[in-house]
Amino acid sequence: MAKVEPLKINDLYRKCDPEQLGFQTTADVQADASRVHQPRAVESMRFGMTIDREGYNIFALGQPGTGKHTLVNRLLHEQAKKEETPEDICYVNSFEESYKPRILQLPAGRGKELARDMERLVDEIGNTLRSAFENEENQNRSQRITQDMADRQQKAFEELKKSAEERGLSLFRMPGGYAFAPVRDGEVIPPEEFSKLSEEERKRVEDKAQELMNEAQKLFQKIPHWEREVREKKRELNREITRYAMGPLFEELRKKYAGIAKLLDYLDAVEKDVVDNAPGILDQQESRPQSSRPEAGMPQTLQQEGLPGPPSKEKSPVLRHYRVNVIVDHSKSEGAPVVYESHPTFQNLVGRVEYLAQMGTLLTDHNMIRAGALHRANGGYLILDCLKVLMQPFAWEGLKRALEMREVKIESLGQTYSLISTVSLEPEPMPLLVKVVLLGPPQLYYLLRAYDQEFSKLFKVAADFNYRMSATDQNTEAYCRLLSDLINTEGLKPFDRSAVARIIEHSGRIAEDKEKLSVHLQSMMDLLKEADYWARQNRMDTVSAHDVQKAIDSKIYRSDRIRQLVQEQIKRGTILIDTDGAKVGQVNGLSVISLGDFSFGQPSRITARARMGKGEVVDIEREVEMGGPIHSKGVLILAGYLGSRFAMKQPLSLSASLVFEQSYSNIEGDSASSAELYALLSAIAGVPVTQTLAVTGSVNQHGQVQPIGGVNEKIEGFFDTCKANGLNGNHGVLIPASNVKNLMLRRDVIKAVEEGKFHVYPVETINQGISLLTGMDAGEADEEGDYPEESVNGRVQKQLENFADRQRRFGAPGERVNS
Repeated sequence: MAKVEPLKINDLYRKCDPEQLGFQTTADVQADASRVHQPRAVESMRFGMTIDREGYNIFALGQPGTGKHTLVNRLLHEQAKKEETPEDICYVNSFEESYKPRILQLPAGRGKELARDMERLVDEIGNTLRSAFENEENQNRSQRITQDMADRQQKAFEELKKSAEERGLSLFRMPGGYAFAPVRDGEVIPPEEFSKLSEEERKRVEDKAQELMNEAQKLFQKIPHWEREVREKKRELNREITRYAMGPLFEELRKKYAGIAKLLDYLDAVEKDVVDNAPGILDQQESRPQSSRPEAGMPQTLQQEGLPGPPSKEKSPVLRHYRVNVIVDHSKSEGAPVVYESHPTFQNLVGRVEYLAQMGTLLTDHNMIRAGALHRANGGYLILDCLKVLMQPFAWEGLKRALEMREVKIESLGQTYSLISTVSLEPEPMPLLVKVVLLGPPQLYYLLRAYDQEFSKLFKVAADFNYRMSATDQNTEAYCRLLSDLINTEGLKPFDRSAVARIIEHSGRIAEDKEKLSVHLQSMMDLLKEADYWARQNRMDTVSAHDVQKAIDSKIYRSDRIRQLVQEQIKRGTILIDTDGAKVGQVNGLSVISLGDFSFGQPSRITARARMGKGEVVDIEREVEMGGPIHSKGVLILAGYLGSRFAMKQPLSLSASLVFEQSYSNIEGDSASSAELYALLSAIAGVPVTQTLAVTGSVNQHGQVQPIGGVNEKIEGFFDTCKANGLNGNHGVLIPASNVKNLMLRRDVIKAVEEGKFHVYPVETINQGISLLTGMDAGEADEEGDYPEESVNGRVQKQLENFADRQRRFGAPGERVNS
């Protein structure tokens, strides 16, 4: 078997040569953020934006900090500029059903213009009506109607009086009505004399009086009808006067807004209401009552004054009903709207109706309707953070319902769920034409796809954002343009090419791949700002590689207190880690601890013990429920490896135990499975393992070493431990060969490797690794499946055969041995 050679310097780090960047500072680079390498996401976004079919809303999925929001916002604004500006959205009073305000959609800018025109109309209504009704001719006409009624009543009274005189009776006006009395010689007969008349005479007078009473009754029955006629004539006169006075004002508005049929219908309704209620408007302006008699079909809540709304000079609260409430104004918009709602509550999405508490009553009207994000984004695009929507009660269901029904209905949750009981509004729903773009992590997208049946119908387009891109020359150039754009946007000092080269190198470290560049823009932006800070502290005109490195080191220093504490505990012997000598069944494994955005490697002692048994490999971590399922899976794979290699001719008569020493928290992952297997092979064979080397990597049942994550931090963690104890030239780490492309090690580690004090070995198989750890040949099986006796595998095989022989000799546990 070929000997595994340690990696060379070029394998441990990808250096970016500043001389090849082709500029002196970022001030010489054309800023361009549009060339960030997200071809899949960009293509998906453009498809979703331009397809005009129902349900093709977009979910932009990617890890936080990858620039989803920035790129989505830019692409949407580019597309929105090519599209038409949508209509203004207004709410107006419905004079037929005032609790159901009507919606008016007008050409962009006309809504605000109409609101101003209606305000002027409201201001002019009172003065115009007052002038018209105070006109002498109109007052004379009204008085003539009243006088006609008085004349008719007087004429009827005279006729009745004459009829009474013809019958020898006299008609008198009494406080309670009319009365008849007999007359003799022009004088009324007193009651005492009337009683002295003969019965026949009294009967004759009473009959005549009764006839007159019948005539009077018929006359009195006509009087209410005459009064109704007078009131109707006066109402018709008032309508005529109002139409004549207000007609020119409304005609002017009709000419101005000709062609907008729905608006013309609204103006007709306003004019009719003014004509019908002109006297009431004038009365309220003069008296300013706290409440007024509700008009027919109008809820009392709309008859109160003191409601908030656009300022106006009118005195009558009823004039609020003629205002136009512009909830979305596009007078200054260019193209379609792009709206980002940072707090997507149910009401912030679909709108709300506000209330004013007055005298223990909640009051409202159409002027208190407020727009939601869907109203503002209608005809354009709405950007939402999916997790924020899901965290708000009823917001997710409200959003889906609006998209499914293609309309926005303003609803009160309190009334829907009977939390409040008051007169409310039912605004007319707004037709909805909007593209919604949700931002969220991939896990959330796939959970919604799996568990929400409506999600896949409403969000058919997935824009998948990558967090890294290939480090080609073309992409490196685009990356420099991106950095220039970020620097200019934040107003930072120019970065020289050495600083940019160092950032590109650090980008590979963040991407955990020397052949990639990280497009985690948040991390890059933080690094740029902090490097600029240190350059300013040093009073430099440009940011250099020294400033970038200072920013990297300072950020690590601010976060690595725990790492230093761990290394101190290892140095003082609190955590037992050997970095010299050799031990049987003991291997230095490597793990990664993550603290927020900072991760570091920590060596861990892994030990194994083997004895005769029933083929069991006991994972102590799992037995005490401190090991996760992936870690337990790795241990079970070890048993499969041992069985396939060494139990083909006899039973695997082994009982082994594995443990992470001094572990006091849960352990998860299979990156230590190769180290556990090395410890187990060492324990079975009785071959010591060098403690100068540490191990990371997972293993499969065929003995192949598989890649793991956090390889840089793991190597550096063991390096720090060895450095603290003194590097002797034998220290190093075994890593999976497939992880070589992920190496972007710290400069002090690279320097130690360059000086021959530290080594990194790429291994592909368990045989390669056990040879490096023991200094003994692993051994290859012959055609019979036997291994050389002086190899590690040979010693393992021999020991397992001994266990099997002894078990046959002594019998299986619990069985009786026949002698």
